[in-house]
Amino acid sequence: MATSQLQSTFRGTRDLPRWVSPLMLVGFFLASFFLQSALASGADSVEINLVPVAVFGLLGYAVTLYVLSRIVEGVRKATDRLVTTLVSTAFALALIPLISLAYTVVTNGVARFDMEFFTFSMRNVVGEGGGALHAIVGTLEITGIATLISVPVGILAAIYLIEYGRGTIARLVTFFVDVMTGVPSIVAGLFAYALFVIFFGPGVRMGLGGAIALSVLMIPVVIRATEEMLKIVPNELREAAYALGVPKWLTVLKVVLPTALAGIATGVMIAIARVIGETAPLLLIAGFTASMNYNPFDERMMTLPVFVYTSYANQGVDMQAYVDRAWAGALTLMIIVMVLNLVARLISKYFSPKG
Repeated sequence: MATSQLQSTFRGTRDLPRWVSPLMLVGFFLASFFLQSALASGADSVEINLVPVAVFGLLGYAVTLYVLSRIVEGVRKATDRLVTTLVSTAFALALIPLISLAYTVVTNGVARFDMEFFTFSMRNVVGEGGGALHAIVGTLEITGIATLISVPVGILAAIYLIEYGRGTIARLVTFFVDVMTGVPSIVAGLFAYALFVIFFGPGVRMGLGGAIALSVLMIPVVIRATEEMLKIVPNELREAAYALGVPKWLTVLKVVLPTALAGIATGVMIAIARVIGETAPLLLIAGFTASMNYNPFDERMMTLPVFVYTSYANQGVDMQAYVDRAWAGALTLMIIVMVLNLVARLISKYFSPKG
């Protein structure tokens, strides 16, 4: 049946059967694997390197499929298949480090991913045991305060730029937002530290300073996300509201913002995920502590990124215990970011305009 289908293809249908492409891909990968096995059999230690197997298998598949498709289907279809192969390969290459990262963090972090890790701090712990409760609480408090600062400022600034801003002031605001988007996180930490030194003196460390530093990084992200969402709101909705005599501020509040709410919420969640893993600014201004601190306005406050960094950088006598805690902290942080992204997708799904 396959033979007759292939014959009919060559006779004039000018379309390769669907099974040709996956069959060729598997065949070239197997051929590349067996070829390297044969070449490595004469060595002292037989070790198969999967990288050249994948490279040569994919190269042979792409070239052969292009030539065959050009003969049977023509230049246009062959070019389409070649570009599809290149795009799929790029996608697979992008997935490799992500999957590898997730696998490494999960396999190494699960060793200390227990109840003790989430219910104890590191106070008076110098070896095994202890946990990251103080770091988790600090991360949630500092990130929450930064969100409370950044979201109103970012949304209002975006509303000004899209709905009201004209002329030199709007261009200056846009320029500085672009500059702030590329500001290194360490600069935001230095800014927050310099600001708090003015009021509290040298050596100041507190959670509020960390929230200020994170808000400097969050605000431009929120502005940009909100701007893009407000731009895609149809002007017909604004004009209809104006035609009914609704003031501009009420049109923005009752028409524009509800329409763009799902996208704005998604942008806010992405901004939170962007800053929740920052280490440098929090290490500068929030500091390091092994004890619980629920008050962001007084004394040092621990965060998960700093917890991971210090656990790995300042290992004690029992090195493995510190490394295990670092991996567990990284896994916790990754799960928090994943939950935030899932919440953003749910908000986008259920609050986006229907119809």
